[in-house]
Amino acid sequence: MKTRKKLWIFLLSLFCLVMGGCGAQEEETEAEAPGVSWESLSFPQELEILYATQFSAASSPEGYTKISIEDGLSYLVVPEGAAVPSGVPAEITVIQQPLDHIYLAATSAMDLFRALEAIDRVTLSGVEADGWYIPEAKEAMEQGRMEYAGKYRAPDYELLLSRSCDLAIESTMIYHTPEVKEQLEDFGVPVLVERSSYENHPLGRMEWIKLYGLLLGREDAAAEYFDTQVEKLRDILQTENTGKTVAFFYITSNGAANVRKSGDYLAKAIELAGGTYLFQDLPGEDNAQATTNLQMEAFYAKAKQADVLIYSSTIDGELQTMEELLEKSPVLSDCKAVKEGAVWCTGKNLFQESLGLGDLMVDIHKILTEDQVAQDELTYLHPLR
Repeated sequence: MKTRKKLWIFLLSLFCLVMGGCGAQEEETEAEAPGVSWESLSFPQELEILYATQFSAASSPEGYTKISIEDGLSYLVVPEGAAVPSGVPAEITVIQQPLDHIYLAATSAMDLFRALEAIDRVTLSGVEADGWYIPEAKEAMEQGRMEYAGKYRAPDYELLLSRSCDLAIESTMIYHTPEVKEQLEDFGVPVLVERSSYENHPLGRMEWIKLYGLLLGREDAAAEYFDTQVEKLRDILQTENTGKTVAFFYITSNGAANVRKSGDYLAKAIELAGGTYLFQDLPGEDNAQATTNLQMEAFYAKAKQADVLIYSSTIDGELQTMEELLEKSPVLSDCKAVKEGAVWCTGKNLFQESLGLGDLMVDIHKILTEDQVAQDELTYLHPLR
């Protein structure tokens, strides 16, 4: 490992020399800038956060922003042209604006870049073109404006360095390969670990757009977009619960039912849309996993009387017919929702389109409160017939 690390450091040094002494230029820029120390900074201007619990942010009068993520990581965002303050604690990762060459391995964050009209800032992707369900990202890769730079667990370090990558955005999966995070940081690439999927409120997950607004210098656009989404849901959030029970699930390759825990943002979305989430007090509710697997017998015992079944297509592919569902598990034919034609399926793009949670809640509210719902009235759900 040490030999490999030395080799990469040598390559990085060689790259800087080829580019005309980039290290020397950076030192010169910082030396010419007015001195700022970490101890002299204060962050009195806190970012207004209404629903999110997994991050916080505050800014200094000089334009620096401190971001804290719930997993214990902290970041200092340095505005374009400003000096990195002296004495920044080692546990705080410095992110220097502008961010023009981002490596995005956390696919659920791409929708936030799209909403901020900043997909062009993501020039390096952790998935290949056929792995994107967001058309703009897929098109950017097909046209060469975004390059595949390896999966999160095996990034192409040489490509990242040659493209002057200035930020890597990872999902919490990176903690399964901590050596990758360490290697990126050793090469001078700051790593931000995205935790929006840990929010237990759907609007909390969507509110992460404010964090990306801070990173990209588009705070006002982020706040305006989020306020629009909240306004769209205002009437729904104020309506009473319908009392109808809803199961949200998919069937695994070994025949078990994967369900969301009651503290998960999708379970909360169902509740906010007027439904009663079926699976409460599941085993392991207190661990970090958002889902759990139930043997089909245990799932069927609760789901057989559910008013609505919603099948998640984001993992094992999109279903179109009831027959496809019953091929996966014939026992579901006796469920009340199956007999009454109250089975719905999400599109495979739901996970990547994280800002679509508002539209999903609108869809769920419609199917719970209206006797007949036309397909063209829905955004993310379609019926299984």
